[in-house]
Amino acid sequence: MRDLTTSLAAFAAGPATTSAQARIVTSLSALDWIAVGRAGAAEPVSSTVRDLVMGEEGAAQAHLFGGGAAPLRAAALVNGTVSHALDYDDTHFAHIGHPSVAVLPAALAVTEWDDRILVDFLEAALIGMETSIRIGLWLGRGHYQVGFHQTATAGAFGAAVAVGRVFGFDEKQMQNVLGLTATRAAGLKAQFGTMGKPYNAGLASSAGVEAALLVQRGFEPNAGALEGQYGFGSTHQGASDVDAALDGLGEKWLFESVSHKLHACCHGLHAALEAARDLDIAEPEVAEIRIKTHLRWMSVCNQVAPTTGLGAKFSYRTVIAMQALGFDTALPTNYSKKVCTNPRITSLGDRITVEADDTLSETQAHLSLLRRDGVRREATHDLLAPVSLADREDRVRGKAAKLIGSDEADAIWSMLRTGGRARDLAERLTD
Repeated sequence: MRDLTTSLAAFAAGPATTSAQARIVTSLSALDWIAVGRAGAAEPVSSTVRDLVMGEEGAAQAHLFGGGAAPLRAAALVNGTVSHALDYDDTHFAHIGHPSVAVLPAALAVTEWDDRILVDFLEAALIGMETSIRIGLWLGRGHYQVGFHQTATAGAFGAAVAVGRVFGFDEKQMQNVLGLTATRAAGLKAQFGTMGKPYNAGLASSAGVEAALLVQRGFEPNAGALEGQYGFGSTHQGASDVDAALDGLGEKWLFESVSHKLHACCHGLHAALEAARDLDIAEPEVAEIRIKTHLRWMSVCNQVAPTTGLGAKFSYRTVIAMQALGFDTALPTNYSKKVCTNPRITSLGDRITVEADDTLSETQAHLSLLRRDGVRREATHDLLAPVSLADREDRVRGKAAKLIGSDEADAIWSMLRTGGRARDLAERLTD
């Protein structure tokens, strides 16, 4: 059996052999990350964490969402938190983690500070995000189910590796940064539904920056602290599936299958919304809608009669009714108390039923539409179904345009695809 730390360190420090598709998807995730971060900059958790950092009056080393600049670790803390505030960032279902919000803030802060080019930022970010997914697979679902937040735990390792990549770490230094991060990575699902969830992402990003900065200065930890009797895996309920973590490492880029959120609600609702989109459901023709979903989502996002905007984001009946009535489910502002009390929404919601189906995976949903004319139409959607790069680009850029304006979204996309300085991109964190 291959050693996890040694293999990941060799991958992270080795020559860049990234695929063209992985590079494009990374650029799309960077655009998506900036868009959701700017959209979430005014959220209460964003203001709270940014005010704390700005109040310390530290060195202005890296830009912040919402304005200002701060030291590297603090910038990663703020930008990781802010970009996860709306829970509208990308997700990788292999380990149920959000790769971008932990890794991109760390990579951008350091490449801005070191005055690097965008190619360096994107390469480091891709390698860091791929590492976080691989460590997430190594930890396994048991780690998540027992209460650890994979975005925070696996994400911290990805952030550390990304920064190490920018600094040009060799294999030994990469082993050290993985070992040191093992004593800093943290984050609990107990924080879900509170400001603590986005803060988990900020903690991961900041921890990664700190670990890499210390190793750069000669800090010598136990480089093998990921594995072993008292290592991170064994003490954090990890399944320690090394084979799954290392399968195809360096040749197969798992990050290519990251899922970008195209609706501003719980990701458990997205397959149903995409199936409804395939059916082109419009309220006047609906007699009834039946939704089948994975059992897991029945206790997560099946609120029958939500009364708040946050509750609406966790309700099949509400979001499908919104879509059928022409509400843009990609806009966070459309989820409100007013929507929950809209009589047209509630009336249509009464004609929507939701049930578990053990033949469906977590990424699938099946919709059955009975029209008023007696015609029944059905559609099944899987979020893991292959999507062409062209379609993915159109929808991610369209989402960004809705959040920050088409001119700004186009300008950021042009920078990411044609190059430039990381500092120029960092300046776009503030509108």
